[in-house]
Amino acid sequence: MSPEPLVHVVREAAGEPEGALVLLHGRGADEHDLAPVLDVLDPERRLVGLTPGAPLPGPGGGRWWYMVPRVGFPEATTFHATYAQLTAFLDGWLRERAIPWERTVIGGFSMGCVMSYAAGLGPGRPSPAGILAMSGFIPTVEGWEPALDTRAGLPVFITHGARDPVISVQFARDARERLEAAGLDVEYHEHEGGHHLDPRTLPLMTTWVRERVAAFAR
Repeated sequence: MSPEPLVHVVREAAGEPEGALVLLHGRGADEHDLAPVLDVLDPERRLVGLTPGAPLPGPGGGRWWYMVPRVGFPEATTFHATYAQLTAFLDGWLRERAIPWERTVIGGFSMGCVMSYAAGLGPGRPSPAGILAMSGFIPTVEGWEPALDTRAGLPVFITHGARDPVISVQFARDARERLEAAGLDVEYHEHEGGHHLDPRTLPLMTTWVRERVAAFAR
Protein backbone atom coordinates (compact mmCIF):
# COMPACT_ATOMS: atom_id res chain seq x y z
CA MET A 1 0.00 0.00 0.00
CA SER A 2 1.55 3.32 -1.09
CA PRO A 3 1.10 6.23 1.34
CA GLU A 4 -0.88 9.20 0.07
CA PRO A 5 0.71 12.68 0.21
CA LEU A 6 0.42 14.30 3.63
CA VAL A 7 -2.33 16.86 4.13
CA HIS A 8 -2.32 19.25 7.07
CA VAL A 9 -3.99 22.13 8.89
CA VAL A 10 -2.04 25.18 10.09
CA ARG A 11 -3.16 27.48 12.89
CA GLU A 12 -1.10 30.63 12.76
CA ALA A 13 0.34 32.32 15.85
CA ALA A 14 -1.02 35.65 17.04
CA GLY A 15 2.26 37.33 16.13
CA GLU A 16 5.76 36.15 15.36
CA PRO A 17 5.69 32.53 16.56
CA GLU A 18 7.94 31.65 19.47
CA GLY A 19 7.90 28.02 18.39
CA ALA A 20 5.61 25.31 17.06
CA LEU A 21 3.04 22.88 18.43
CA VAL A 22 2.47 19.73 16.35
CA LEU A 23 -0.43 17.37 17.14
CA LEU A 24 -0.97 14.00 15.47
CA HIS A 25 -4.46 12.47 15.37
CA GLY A 26 -5.51 8.96 16.28
CA ARG A 27 -6.67 6.02 14.21
CA GLY A 28 -9.52 6.65 11.82
CA ALA A 29 -9.54 10.43 12.36
CA ASP A 30 -7.93 13.11 10.18
CA GLU A 31 -5.96 16.36 10.25
CA HIS A 32 -8.99 18.31 11.54
CA ASP A 33 -9.55 16.15 14.63
CA LEU A 34 -7.06 17.79 17.01
CA ALA A 35 -7.03 21.24 15.40
CA PRO A 36 -9.36 22.67 18.10
CA VAL A 37 -7.00 21.38 20.80
CA LEU A 38 -4.29 23.74 19.55
CA ASP A 39 -6.20 26.70 20.99
CA VAL A 40 -6.81 24.82 24.23
CA LEU A 41 -3.14 24.05 24.77
CA ASP A 42 -1.86 27.39 23.47
CA PRO A 43 -4.65 29.92 24.13
CA GLU A 44 -2.30 32.90 23.76
CA ARG A 45 -1.32 31.62 20.30
CA ARG A 46 2.36 32.05 21.01
CA LEU A 47 3.06 29.02 18.82
CA VAL A 48 2.22 28.18 15.23
CA GLY A 49 0.11 25.03 15.28
CA LEU A 50 0.26 22.13 12.85
CA THR A 51 -1.99 19.07 12.60
CA PRO A 52 -0.87 16.69 9.83
CA GLY A 53 -3.13 14.00 8.46
CA ALA A 54 -1.89 10.42 8.41
CA PRO A 55 -0.98 9.16 4.92
CA LEU A 56 -2.76 5.80 4.90
CA PRO A 57 -6.47 5.33 4.13
CA GLY A 58 -7.75 3.17 6.96
CA PRO A 59 -10.20 0.28 6.93
CA GLY A 60 -13.66 1.72 7.45
CA GLY A 61 -12.60 5.29 6.64
CA GLY A 62 -10.39 7.94 8.14
CA ARG A 63 -6.60 8.02 8.12
CA TRP A 64 -4.09 5.67 9.74
CA TRP A 65 -0.41 6.08 10.52
CA TYR A 66 0.31 2.36 10.22
CA MET A 67 -1.46 -0.98 10.15
CA VAL A 68 -2.16 -2.79 13.42
CA PRO A 69 -1.60 -6.54 13.67
CA ARG A 70 -1.33 -6.23 17.48
CA VAL A 71 -1.64 -3.32 19.90
CA GLY A 72 1.82 -2.08 20.83
CA PHE A 73 3.47 -3.59 17.77
CA PRO A 74 2.94 -1.57 14.56
CA GLU A 75 3.25 -3.42 11.26
CA ALA A 76 6.84 -2.74 10.21
CA THR A 77 6.44 -1.88 6.51
CA THR A 78 3.71 0.74 6.96
CA PHE A 79 5.31 2.12 10.13
CA HIS A 80 8.70 2.69 8.50
CA ALA A 81 7.20 4.24 5.37
CA THR A 82 5.05 6.64 7.39
CA TYR A 83 7.84 7.40 9.86
CA ALA A 84 10.12 8.46 6.99
CA GLN A 85 7.38 10.50 5.33
CA LEU A 86 6.25 12.21 8.54
CA THR A 87 9.71 13.14 9.78
CA ALA A 88 10.74 14.45 6.36
CA PHE A 89 7.58 16.53 6.17
CA LEU A 90 8.00 17.95 9.69
CA ASP A 91 11.69 18.70 9.16
CA GLY A 92 10.91 20.53 5.92
CA TRP A 93 7.94 22.43 7.31
CA LEU A 94 9.86 23.61 10.37
CA ARG A 95 12.83 24.57 8.22
CA GLU A 96 10.59 26.70 5.97
CA ARG A 97 9.25 28.40 9.10
CA ALA A 98 12.76 28.86 10.52
CA ILE A 99 11.65 27.10 13.72
CA PRO A 100 14.13 24.62 15.23
CA TRP A 101 13.06 21.37 16.85
CA GLU A 102 14.23 22.64 20.24
CA ARG A 103 11.34 25.14 20.02
CA THR A 104 8.81 22.54 18.88
CA VAL A 105 6.44 20.54 21.08
CA ILE A 106 5.13 17.39 19.38
CA GLY A 107 2.24 15.35 20.68
CA GLY A 108 -0.54 13.06 19.66
CA PHE A 109 -3.45 10.88 20.68
CA SER A 110 -3.53 7.09 20.40
CA MET A 111 -1.85 6.14 17.11
CA GLY A 112 -0.70 9.76 16.84
CA CYS A 113 0.91 9.42 20.27
CA VAL A 114 2.90 6.47 18.94
CA MET A 115 4.17 8.53 16.01
CA SER A 116 5.00 11.43 18.35
CA TYR A 117 7.18 9.12 20.43
CA ALA A 118 8.77 7.82 17.22
CA ALA A 119 9.51 11.27 15.79
CA GLY A 120 10.72 12.65 19.12
CA LEU A 121 12.78 9.69 20.29
CA GLY A 122 13.98 8.16 17.01
CA PRO A 123 17.68 7.43 16.52
CA GLY A 124 19.47 10.29 14.82
CA ARG A 125 16.46 12.55 15.19
CA PRO A 126 16.70 16.07 16.66
CA SER A 127 15.27 16.37 20.14
CA PRO A 128 12.04 18.38 20.43
CA ALA A 129 11.17 20.80 23.23
CA GLY A 130 8.79 18.21 24.65
CA ILE A 131 6.54 15.26 23.85
CA LEU A 132 2.84 15.23 24.74
CA ALA A 133 1.83 11.56 24.90
CA MET A 134 -1.93 11.00 25.04
CA SER A 135 -3.27 7.44 25.33
CA GLY A 136 -0.55 5.69 23.38
CA PHE A 137 2.69 3.74 23.69
CA ILE A 138 6.34 3.68 22.69
CA PRO A 139 6.29 1.45 19.62
CA THR A 140 7.95 -1.93 19.43
CA VAL A 141 8.78 -2.52 15.77
CA GLU A 142 11.58 -4.31 13.98
CA GLY A 143 14.25 -1.90 12.75
CA TRP A 144 13.39 0.96 15.12
CA GLU A 145 14.51 1.62 18.69
CA PRO A 146 14.11 4.81 20.76
CA ALA A 147 17.40 6.61 21.36
CA LEU A 148 16.71 7.18 25.03
CA ASP A 149 20.40 7.55 25.88
CA THR A 150 20.38 10.87 23.97
CA ARG A 151 17.22 12.28 25.56
CA ALA A 152 18.10 12.85 29.22
CA GLY A 153 16.09 15.77 30.59
CA LEU A 154 13.58 15.82 27.73
CA PRO A 155 10.15 16.80 29.11
CA VAL A 156 7.38 14.27 28.43
CA PHE A 157 3.75 14.63 29.52
CA ILE A 158 1.90 11.29 29.63
CA THR A 159 -1.86 11.03 30.09
CA HIS A 160 -3.88 7.81 29.84
CA GLY A 161 -7.19 6.40 30.99
CA ALA A 162 -7.06 3.70 33.65
CA ARG A 163 -10.04 2.00 31.99
CA ASP A 164 -8.86 2.38 28.39
CA PRO A 165 -10.33 -0.60 26.45
CA VAL A 166 -8.35 0.14 23.26
CA ILE A 167 -4.79 0.67 24.50
CA SER A 168 -4.16 -0.69 27.98
CA VAL A 169 -2.96 1.79 30.59
CA GLN A 170 -0.09 -0.60 31.22
CA PHE A 171 1.55 0.76 28.07
CA ALA A 172 1.60 4.22 29.64
CA ARG A 173 2.96 2.86 32.91
CA ASP A 174 5.69 1.00 31.04
CA ALA A 175 6.58 4.13 29.05
CA ARG A 176 6.82 6.14 32.25
CA GLU A 177 9.15 3.56 33.78
CA ARG A 178 11.41 3.38 30.72
CA LEU A 179 11.60 7.14 30.23
CA GLU A 180 12.25 7.94 33.88
CA ALA A 181 14.95 5.26 34.02
CA ALA A 182 16.65 6.95 31.06
CA GLY A 183 16.58 10.33 32.79
CA LEU A 184 13.75 12.01 30.89
CA ASP A 185 11.59 14.53 32.75
CA VAL A 186 8.22 12.75 32.91
CA GLU A 187 4.95 14.24 34.14
CA TYR A 188 2.40 11.43 34.42
CA HIS A 189 -1.38 11.73 34.77
CA GLU A 190 -3.67 8.72 34.84
CA HIS A 191 -7.40 9.48 34.74
CA GLU A 192 -10.34 7.22 35.49
CA GLY A 193 -11.80 7.24 31.96
CA GLY A 194 -11.26 5.25 28.80
CA HIS A 195 -9.76 6.01 25.40
CA HIS A 196 -10.32 9.76 25.25
CA LEU A 197 -8.93 13.10 26.35
CA ASP A 198 -9.88 13.83 29.93
CA PRO A 199 -11.32 17.37 30.34
CA ARG A 200 -9.82 17.59 33.83
CA THR A 201 -6.35 16.86 32.47
CA LEU A 202 -6.49 19.50 29.72
CA PRO A 203 -5.65 22.44 32.04
CA LEU A 204 -2.59 20.51 33.25
CA MET A 205 -1.54 19.97 29.64
CA THR A 206 -2.01 23.67 28.92
CA THR A 207 0.20 24.59 31.87
CA TRP A 208 2.83 22.08 30.72
CA VAL A 209 2.89 23.54 27.19
CA ARG A 210 3.14 27.05 28.64
CA GLU A 211 6.12 25.90 30.71
CA ARG A 212 7.81 24.52 27.61
CA VAL A 213 7.37 27.86 25.84
CA ALA A 214 8.77 29.71 28.85
CA ALA A 215 11.76 27.36 28.93
CA PHE A 216 12.79 27.78 25.32
CA ALA A 217 11.92 31.48 25.33
CA ARG A 218 14.71 31.90 27.87
